[in-house]
Amino acid sequence: MSPILPTRRGSKGRHHIHLHHCSSGGSHSRCDSPDRNLDLYSSPGSRSQTPDQAKSNNELVVCFGELLIDFVPTVGGLSLADAPAFKKAPGGAPANVAVGIARLGGNAAFVGKVGDDEFGYMLVEVLKENRVETKACRFDPNARTALAFVTLRADGEREFMFYRNPSADMLFETKELDTDILKAAAILHFGSISLITEPSRSTHMEAMKVAREAGCLLSYDPNLRLPLWPSPEAAKEGIKSIWDEADIIKVSDEEVVFLTGGDPTKDENNMRMFHPKCKLMLVTEGGEGCRYYTPKFRGKVGGIKVQVVDTTGAGDAFCAGLLSNLVKDPGLIDDEQRLREALKFANVCGAITTTERGAIPALPDRDTVMRMMRRPSVAQSSSTDPSWQGYQKWRFRNSTFV
Repeated sequence: MSPILPTRRGSKGRHHIHLHHCSSGGSHSRCDSPDRNLDLYSSPGSRSQTPDQAKSNNELVVCFGELLIDFVPTVGGLSLADAPAFKKAPGGAPANVAVGIARLGGNAAFVGKVGDDEFGYMLVEVLKENRVETKACRFDPNARTALAFVTLRADGEREFMFYRNPSADMLFETKELDTDILKAAAILHFGSISLITEPSRSTHMEAMKVAREAGCLLSYDPNLRLPLWPSPEAAKEGIKSIWDEADIIKVSDEEVVFLTGGDPTKDENNMRMFHPKCKLMLVTEGGEGCRYYTPKFRGKVGGIKVQVVDTTGAGDAFCAGLLSNLVKDPGLIDDEQRLREALKFANVCGAITTTERGAIPALPDRDTVMRMMRRPSVAQSSSTDPSWQGYQKWRFRNSTFV
């Protein structure tokens, strides 16, 4: 039996993190104990559910990828060198999505790796406090938790400086995967940062394979961070390497420009990215809302105007809003009205998150979202094309994703 490591107290002595060694042979990383978290594989009265039963009963979304510290300047519009101070904020796109889902009342788990250091312990504790399952988190004693310094422009947009070479998330190994939690998921959500280097790339691919074989929907938000890739060409190749595996794809308008070189406001351009197996593709446009594309219909759902402070995490909040509804109602992909309501909800989630600095601290709960959705200004017009299916057939014959 693996030895139990000593209990570790948080900086204020209020919280405990219990750790034990991973069962995977030869691994030097540590696993987080599930004792303070929800048991995904059982429910009251039944302690021996199968992963398939857990999938049905828990509506679980598993988020795979990076978990890091964002250092956000307390004053916007300044360079990193000129910023007087920084606010420490938990971050990492997949982790943001997991917390966002949990805060909206959903069931979420995070799969990833942090350093065996104070930041790593703090980050996992934040996930726990937000009711995110962390039993698949790993701690690496030989690498640090990733850090990112974020420059806020006057309009709230960001630029990044990363400290990771290598960080613990880059060293996540296949043998450290908790395959049971992947098999229990209804949706596996991931980005592209874990595709940049080995061994995390192979681990990412294995997680997708296990989830797909278990019947999961695969949700992909590339979350482009060019400074982390060796070159723009490598970023395009890496992002597109798993494109055709995803059932749900969310990209920003800026990412569309990067990937296609075309205009993200033109449906013809965006449909170059829509692969035959895709069930839903979304192009987000910040405060203007989002465009949606399915095999049956397409359209646009308008956004809402808020006072933007920091756009960090807005796209992740959008994903959380959508996935929290989709996991409860998978059929909404085939019903345009229900999909539009879910996207309106997701747009509001993203908008609220921009009103505060940092990602996780700004993610809203369901009551907050519903209150804002009742505002008259949230109802926006949209357009749909009744000849969409005919256009798709033409597009698949005559267009390619470059």
